[in-house]
Formats: sequence, C-alpha cells, structure tokens
Amino acid sequence: MNKILSVLLVLFISITISAQTKPINISKSKITWVGKKVTGQHEGIIKFKEGALIFKNKKLIGGHFTADMTSLTNTDQSGKDKEKLEGHLRSGDFFDVENFGTSKLVFKSITSKKLNSYTVNADLTIKGKTKPVTFDMFIKGRGAKAKVIIDRTKYGIQYGSGSFFDDLGDRTIYDEFELNVSLFF
Repeated sequence: MNKILSVLLVLFISITISAQTKPINISKSKITWVGKKVTGQHEGIIKFKEGALIFKNKKLIGGHFTADMTSLTNTDQSGKDKEKLEGHLRSGDFFDVENFGTSKLVFKSITSKKLNSYTVNADLTIKGKTKPVTFDMFIKGRGAKAKVIIDRTKYGIQYGSGSFFDDLGDRTIYDEFELNVSLFF
C-alpha cells in the first residue's frame, strides 16, 4: 500500500511541476466590449477580478477567469448618456449585476493551431447560465489576446432583440456582442 501511495505521489508531483499556472495581472488585463444596434454601436470595458493561464512545456493547456461585472463601463459616451447606458446595462434588462456581480470563463479543451495560436473551447457563465463558447487565442511573450463573440440571448438577455420582439425597427439591438480580451501575465 505504501508503494502505491509513493508512486501516486511521485506521479502527482511530476505532473504538477511540469504545469505552470500564470496568474494574470488584473490591473493591466482587460475586456473591451462592443455591442451593436441598427443605428450604431457602443463600447466599453470590463475589468477582471482574477484569472490564470496554465502552460505545460510552454504550450497552453488551461485557463480560468472571473470578470467583475460591477466594473462594466461605457467608453464612447460621457455625462448623462454614459450614466444612463451603464445603469441600463447593469440592470435586470441586461447583466443584472446586483444579483450576478461576476461572470466566469473556464477552458474545457484547447487545440494548438500553430505556434502560439490556439482554439479554445470553454464554458462561459453569465447571469448564472453556463453555455459553451469557442474562440481563438494568440499568445505573445507575457501576453495573450482573444476575440469572443457571444449570443446574449443564450444567457437570458433578450432586451431589444429582434429574435424575440417584433416591430422594434431602428431600436433593435443585435443578439451578438463582441469581447476583445487582452491578458498580461
């Protein structure tokens, strides 16, 4: 029995040593969002609460991130228009940050495309709903970039969606929004 435990311990240590978890620098890393509607678009920033990328032999093998939804800001407006949009995005019509202060992304599988380029399959949780997402991630030095397209209606965010409401006309907000992620570790 002691020999089996010793072998398992050595195996666990060797696996743990070869994998490196690199926490992200949350003050430098950010998510830039873009939401589009018939008459234009809005953009802004969401900060990270925590996150890490996991490497083995210099290849990406995992990752997990928590976004601080209370930090959601609008960067293309100012004054009352900015405050109004941020308040609406934080409300129950959109992200309901009072009840869901964080969103999470957990890598499930990773395929290497070419040197420092990967296709990531992950689970994204927004408003307590977890759905799969797929995106490409590019790593350079101590940084990484990804563009993730999200269908907000899969997370119960239907406000202004032409898929759910008729006769919205130029008030229609597109179902998909874009997240441009910049990570520094």
